[in-house]
Amino acid sequence: MFTNPEFWIAVSFVIALVILVKLAGGSFIGALDAHSARIAAQLEEARKLREEAEALLAEQQRKQRDAIIEARDIIAHAHSEAERISGEAAAELDRSLRQRELHARETIALSEAKAVTEVRGVVVDIAIEAARRALTGHLDQHRGAALIDRAIADVERQLS
Repeated sequence: MFTNPEFWIAVSFVIALVILVKLAGGSFIGALDAHSARIAAQLEEARKLREEAEALLAEQQRKQRDAIIEARDIIAHAHSEAERISGEAAAELDRSLRQRELHARETIALSEAKAVTEVRGVVVDIAIEAARRALTGHLDQHRGAALIDRAIADVERQLS
């Protein structure tokens, strides 16, 4: 066994391997440890970034829901304001129409009163003229009655 060259090659190989592991193993294991630590740090960073992204997404979704609710409130308020303004406008229009109708009735009443006054004035003028003619003409009764009938006819003609 000690004289066998294959034995000594195997022992030499094991000794070389032990020396190689002792010399280079530490740096190789250190490199692997450093690489493992970098990967762990990157995984931790990725986990933190994912958590931040999820938090930002949740915040944006909440803001979107709040914005939708606020938009619905604004629309509802706008509708109620439009209805209120429409009601006020209708009431104002109704009030204005009633005022115009009242003014028109007053104008018609004044015009009727003026027309009645004018007709009365014409009737009085005609009656005075008929009386003057009756008195100044020394008319007989038959002519006086005819004159009064003619005056009445004149009044009817002027009134129509």
